[in-house]
Amino acid sequence: MKTDFLIIGSGIAGLSYAYKVAEHFRKKKEEVSITIITKANEDDSNTKYAQGGIAAVTKNTDSFDSHIKDTLIAGDGLCDEEVVRMVVEEAPKRIQELIDWGTNFDKNEKGEYDLAKEGGHSQHRILHHKDLTGNEIERALIHKVETHPYITIYNHHFAIDLITQHHLGKEITRTTTDKQCYGVYVLNRKTTEIFTLLSKVTLLASGGIGQAYLNTTNPTVATGDGIAMAYRAKALIKNMEFVQFHPTALYNVNDNPAFLISEAVRGAGAILKDHKGYAFMEDYDKRKDLAPRDVVARSIDAEMKKSGKHHVFLDTTTISIEKLKNHFPTIFNKCKSIGIDITKKNIPVVPAAHYLCGGVDVNINSESSISNLYVSGECAHTGLHGANRLASNSLIEALVFSHNAFLHGISKIENISFKDNIPEWNDEGTVSQNEEILVSQTKAELQNILSDYVGIIRSNERLERAIARLKLIYNESEKMYNKSKLSVSICELRNLRSVAYLVTEAAIKQKKNIGLHFNVDNK
Repeated sequence: MKTDFLIIGSGIAGLSYAYKVAEHFRKKKEEVSITIITKANEDDSNTKYAQGGIAAVTKNTDSFDSHIKDTLIAGDGLCDEEVVRMVVEEAPKRIQELIDWGTNFDKNEKGEYDLAKEGGHSQHRILHHKDLTGNEIERALIHKVETHPYITIYNHHFAIDLITQHHLGKEITRTTTDKQCYGVYVLNRKTTEIFTLLSKVTLLASGGIGQAYLNTTNPTVATGDGIAMAYRAKALIKNMEFVQFHPTALYNVNDNPAFLISEAVRGAGAILKDHKGYAFMEDYDKRKDLAPRDVVARSIDAEMKKSGKHHVFLDTTTISIEKLKNHFPTIFNKCKSIGIDITKKNIPVVPAAHYLCGGVDVNINSESSISNLYVSGECAHTGLHGANRLASNSLIEALVFSHNAFLHGISKIENISFKDNIPEWNDEGTVSQNEEILVSQTKAELQNILSDYVGIIRSNERLERAIARLKLIYNESEKMYNKSKLSVSICELRNLRSVAYLVTEAAIKQKKNIGLHFNVDNK
């Protein structure tokens, strides 16, 4: 199979890119093939679960400089200031495109956008759709993409590996300067067939790594597939130690993913309290409950260790009943379903792995270190977030960098040809794996290692132990991978072990406590 533009992933980064490419060529009355592959359904992505909203300067009492300053402060000195300025200044245009495509953001009684304020922001600048903003954006984008004649979506198709010169017998390393991407090997989940999909331009938009941890707000598809594929293809990977834990996931042991209690709830006045009812955040930061996420997550972690409890509480009774029901209906109904009336009772909350600030390193055009491979969304490291992402900056980052990838990709597509002589996938000598318990148990072990040793608080001893354990997992799972007919669960385990190693290795090398990385042994 061949396609001009290949998109791996169906969140805001992939869908917005696909639609822009399609519309560009439709208006020029030129034929072009655009293919989206996604391992579940097209609406299953981290975008869908983004509750809080999308940050942009949209009113005259706010300013670009203010948004830039807030982003730089949150990023703790590691942001690329040129990238921050570019994203912030482009944001209003990208927001207007979402609105033009049918996204409905909440408005107040005056007909103005009802802007929320979240941790780390000095202004009200978060556009939202109740507490289901990501879902609303995804709805509008899917409608555009599904009805476009130039776009084909393959649901339940899993990208196994990026195709590069390596598959033609050439040895390449991370320092090789002429690496190229020719497409991807794809597993059809329904037929178990593995086929070759060649492309001129590929966009990796495969989301985050949350499922590498035991508690995460990420959906079950977030297994770091894009980052692991790019790593195996010798792309440059950066800042993997900076894993953001959302401070307030609902403490409910039966949930995977953990249900997110949006930061906007604290923005509306909710207060974190310990089991005795004490509002402890004032002991940790002058910004109290609206401090940046790394501060709040570490504060909760410290309180839990101090008390020996498995969670703290979020007091939402400070917010009017009308506002709780109207602004946070999903949260209200979820808590009600497990017997918690948040107008009267506090919500038990616990930090959960939420967002990765590192990823495949890209430039301002979303180009990776592999030619014809663009990366956007959570799997990309753009320089925007630095050591800690400012709340609600991720969706706008995806839109801006996918826009840049679109502009750059269409400018060079005419000069790219499909690569000939790509070998078919070879699984000769492999057998069907009937030991699914080995896969699931190894995955659980890996999640425990990262959660216990490479979580919110780290130490040299914990990190060394994690690396030792991960090496054992690598050796065991590599044997399984090499002898087995491929399944999604085996491929996901292969990818999770890669991102677990990358996070741990980066954490060992980071000798400074900065942003989301905190090692008790660092001076």
